[in-house]
Amino acid sequence: MLMTTTALVEGKHITKYHGVVTGEAIIGANAVRDLFAGLRDFFGGRSGSYEEVLRKAKDTALREMGEEAARLGANAVIGIDLDYETVGASGSMLMVTCSGTAVSME
Repeated sequence: MLMTTTALVEGKHITKYHGVVTGEAIIGANAVRDLFAGLRDFFGGRSGSYEEVLRKAKDTALREMGEEAARLGANAVIGIDLDYETVGASGSMLMVTCSGTAVSME
C-alpha cells in the first residue's frame, strides 16, 4: 500500500477515488515514563521513551488507515494528514489520528 502526504504521485494515474479513510491510536504514558520524561525536561535532552510511544501510535494509526483503504479496494492513500494530541484528565494519554484519501492507481 502506497501512502503519501502529497495529492499526486509522479508517474502514477489515479483511476478511482474510494473516499476518506482514517486511523486512530490512543496510548497511555505510564508513571515510569512520566518520571523519566520529567527528569529529561529538567536536565534537557530528548525523551526516548515518549518518542518510542509516539512512533508506535503513529505506526498503529497509519496501519489502521491502510487496512481501511484496502477493505475499500484501494492500493494507495494520498493527502495524508497526521495530528498529535494529549487526552485524558491529566493529559497522560497520547493520541495520534491520521486521515487521507483512498485511491486506486495504475
